[in-house]
Amino acid sequence: MTSLSIVIPVFNAEKTIAALCNELIALLSDSFRLEIILINDCSHDNTDAVCKQLHAEHPGMVVYVRLSRNFGEHNAVMAGLNQAHGDYVVVMDDDFQNPPNEVITLVTEIRKGFDVVYCSYPEKNDSIFRNLASYLNGSMARVVLNKPANLYLSSFKAMNRFLVDKIITYTTPSPYLDAIILGITRNIGKVEVCHNQRRDGRSGYTLKKLTALWGNMIVSYSLIPLRLVTISGIILTLLGTYSVVTMMLGSLSPVITDPTDLEELTSVTMFFRGIQLFAVGILGEYVGRIYLKLNQEPQFIIREKLATVPAGCTPGDCSNGQ
Repeated sequence: MTSLSIVIPVFNAEKTIAALCNELIALLSDSFRLEIILINDCSHDNTDAVCKQLHAEHPGMVVYVRLSRNFGEHNAVMAGLNQAHGDYVVVMDDDFQNPPNEVITLVTEIRKGFDVVYCSYPEKNDSIFRNLASYLNGSMARVVLNKPANLYLSSFKAMNRFLVDKIITYTTPSPYLDAIILGITRNIGKVEVCHNQRRDGRSGYTLKKLTALWGNMIVSYSLIPLRLVTISGIILTLLGTYSVVTMMLGSLSPVITDPTDLEELTSVTMFFRGIQLFAVGILGEYVGRIYLKLNQEPQFIIREKLATVPAGCTPGDCSNGQ
């Protein structure tokens, strides 16, 4: 029987996670050796107790991992992938926006030989802000990650064992899962599924978090900022050359009243100091991330783990002790 792991990053989901897990077990446990991995990303509500109860009720199927602090969704997913043993791994949200019955649709599609299968939605039940953020994220990914134009980078996805094994070798402290996937494979499938209304709560993605995510994508997985600085330097050099030539010709035949020396000095100084500070800031981002990597900044820290897996079981070899 095929083994299937479902990784669910959990954050403030005390009202939804039990129903979600029970529905997944009812739908999938007869067809797969099922493993549900709950990664509690330092929730503030009663999620911890609910997840522990789920493990107690289904010790052979539910693995519970509690992180020591809030690391963010992508880090939490990486923690889950490091715990997954299934032949196929599905990543989904904790709020029922990803319908449990669509997991079968994903697995059916990835069995055709794809390394990863992403979902697309005929209609998204998100706020205008989230839809706009998704559009901007996709547009940036096309430029930065060379993402195919017709591919939607949804959080609801399925991966095979080959891809998961390659992903977990990445130990960078600020992972961007889709960038890692696109850097490993282009054997990508896609399938259309439903997108439901959130059953409880609201999205944890604020403008601040989305900005940080986009910044991580640009700085950690591309050299575009450095190349933009280089191009800016070339343009400024050409403009400087043009300015010098213009002043030399103007001194021979002046026709326009020149600005004062103070105005020239102030404008030029402010402009070039701004460019210098911008360049230094970008270089500082790269140096800082290199420092974090060399300093072995953790991708995630597990405070507590509840699992029932036989000794010697390695990813891809067994699941749920069955």
